[in-house]
Amino acid sequence: MPLTRISIVAAILIASAMILLVLAFGFFLTRAKAALIPIPQVGQMAFDFTLPSQEGTPVSLHQFRGQWVVLYFYPKDQTPGCTLEARHFQRDLSQYAAAHAVVLGVSVDSAKSHQSFCAKNGLRFTLLADQEKKVAADYGSLNNYMGFKIAKRNTFLINPEGKIVKEWIGVDPNHHSVEVLAALQELQKKN
Repeated sequence: MPLTRISIVAAILIASAMILLVLAFGFFLTRAKAALIPIPQVGQMAFDFTLPSQEGTPVSLHQFRGQWVVLYFYPKDQTPGCTLEARHFQRDLSQYAAAHAVVLGVSVDSAKSHQSFCAKNGLRFTLLADQEKKVAADYGSLNNYMGFKIAKRNTFLINPEGKIVKEWIGVDPNHHSVEVLAALQELQKKN
């Protein structure tokens, strides 16, 4: 029996629907795998790492033992939300210094991209380039966005002994630095 135009169109539609189902399943499977990577918990020792700074020099988390560390992950240099968040950390930098805290920003952008981002926005704190995406993954902060892997907007406050004492997941960049400072001051009062 010869194929009619209707049966050819129907076959194409069925094949297209099958392809879409396979792609959707792959997308949801990838998202589910990303969701399985645990976020470090409060009370847990922070994972140590070494990454290049915006200047290209290696920076290790253990270098900051004895100080408070604000380890914040952000999606992308030069984007509106990330720029706002970074500018607010810069605005409050003297308050962090007075509290014996350092601010470390991490994204999957390159050191060169970070250097440009710092120069354009007058940032004087350290940005780290996680181009292999390992540190973001270790901190449960790696996200698939339209087929690209970027860092999620998560922050971890680490005490001078190297333990995570507070975490913020999916932060709002508009007032996040103020939140972190308030938590830092509250925790320091308790110690």
